[in-house]
Amino acid sequence: MKNNCIEKEKITLPINIVNQILAHAQSRDAEEICGLIAESAGKVKSLYPIQNISVHREKLYQMDGKEQINAMRAMRENGEQLYAIYHSHPFGEAYPSVTDVNEAQYPDVIYLIVSLDIKGVLDLRAYRLNNVDIEVLKVEV
Repeated sequence: MKNNCIEKEKITLPINIVNQILAHAQSRDAEEICGLIAESAGKVKSLYPIQNISVHREKLYQMDGKEQINAMRAMRENGEQLYAIYHSHPFGEAYPSVTDVNEAQYPDVIYLIVSLDIKGVLDLRAYRLNNVDIEVLKVEV
């Protein structure tokens, strides 16, 4: 699948959002975490952590539907739009799995993956997924 990678775009994330994602991932270091990121007026503004209700949280994520709806409602009330969906790979690299690609439903939304690397290094990467190609985005903080 990596041979379908295309690097086209650069995104900028505020340090406070990056720190919140990393803290969320570290709080559940043996489970995948997930959530939503919102933007307003072209700027990343808010992070909405969502509970992972997957039966296999060590390798899959499934957002709690009620929390996801509440986050989307809060975004609308705050004049925000969905910017990115994030999750972690606690035992693998920050690269989309086959499941990540196959289940991607929002081709215009950025997918962020944080890895809790074997060497203890946190790695955050961004992609656009459209069920065929994986577009690699450069992340700047």
